[in-house]
Amino acid sequence: MKRVTLGGDGPTVSALCLGTMTWGNQTPEAEAHAQIDMAAGRGINFMDTAEMYPVNPVRAETIGRTEEIIGTWIAKGGRRTDWVIATKIAGEGSIARGGEEITGISIRREIEAALTRLRTDYVDLYQFHWPNRGSYMFRKNWTFDPRGQDRAAVLANMAECLETLAALKAEGKIRAWGLSNESAWGMAQWLRLADAGLGPRPLSVQNEYSLLCRLYDTDLAELGHNEKITLLAFSPVGAGLLTGKYAGDVIPAGSRRDGNAQLGGRITPRVWEAVSAYLGIAHRHGLDPVRMAVAWVLTRPFPVVPIFGATTLAQLDNVLGAADLELSDEVLAEIAAAHKAHPMPY
Repeated sequence: MKRVTLGGDGPTVSALCLGTMTWGNQTPEAEAHAQIDMAAGRGINFMDTAEMYPVNPVRAETIGRTEEIIGTWIAKGGRRTDWVIATKIAGEGSIARGGEEITGISIRREIEAALTRLRTDYVDLYQFHWPNRGSYMFRKNWTFDPRGQDRAAVLANMAECLETLAALKAEGKIRAWGLSNESAWGMAQWLRLADAGLGPRPLSVQNEYSLLCRLYDTDLAELGHNEKITLLAFSPVGAGLLTGKYAGDVIPAGSRRDGNAQLGGRITPRVWEAVSAYLGIAHRHGLDPVRMAVAWVLTRPFPVVPIFGATTLAQLDNVLGAADLELSDEVLAEIAAAHKAHPMPY
C-alpha cells in the first residue's frame, strides 16, 4: 500500500482511506470491527468518521454512534497508534448539538465528546464538516447564491476557530485539522489567516470527487497543488452510481440512495448516459467498475486520497483491489473522452 503525507508535512497515511458512515446503521458493530481488521491487514492506516455518523438517515438518536463503534474497537485491544483517525464536527443546521454553528466554544465542546466516544486522547485530523456560511456541495451548485454572506463576520469566526484549534493542538487533543465541503475562496481565507499567525494551517479538504463529480478540477485543484492541501475525495464511486448495481433510474429499496438522498434530490436523466459510458469502459477492458473509479481518482494531478465506504466485508475486499490497479493509457483516454461528452451529469 502506497503512503502519502497529508498537506506535505502532516501525518503519513495510506493512499486509500476507510470510510465509516454506514457503521451503526447498515453495518453492524461486529462487521465494522472486522472491516477495520481487514483494512489494516491490507495496508490501510487511515479512517474517516464524523460526529453525525451513521447516515442515511441521520437520526438524533444515532449521532456519534459510528465514533462509539470505533471506540469499542480500540477498547477491546485495537492498536490505536497504528491508525490515523479523522473525524468531523457538524455545522449549522445539523441534528447534532441542536444545529449550532462551528465556533470556538462548540469546537471545544465537541472535541471532548468525540474523544470520549472514540476512547482516545487525541484525534489525528479534526475537520469542519461544512462551512457555517453554506456550501455548493451536494448539488447545491445549481442554485448557489453567496450574496447573503457577511465577509467580516465570516473572517471573525475563522479567526476565533483558528485560535481554539491552536489551543487544542498545544494541548495534544488534535494533531492536524482540515475542512470539508469547502470552496476555493473559503480555503484561501483559512490559509491566509493561518499564515498570518492566527492558528494552524489546514492540511486537507474533504470534498466530493469522482468520475461524475469533478467540481474540484479547476480552482481547488490549483490551490491543492500550490498550497499542499490534500483532497480527501468522498463518494469516489459517484454515490454508488458507478458500482454497476443501478440500472437506468432504478434505485434498489434499502440502498444508500433509496429516496434519492445521496444526490440531494437532483438526479437528472443525463446522469444515466454518463454512468453507462463509464461502465462501458470498465466492461470493454475487463475492469471492475468500482476499482476503476477509485483507481482513476489516484491518477489525478493534485494531492488526493480517495475515501471508500463498504457496508459489507465482501464490498471492502473488492474495493481494496483499487490500490494496486494501474489504468492503461487507453482506459484513461476513454475516460477523458467520456468526461468531455458528459460534463456535470448531475
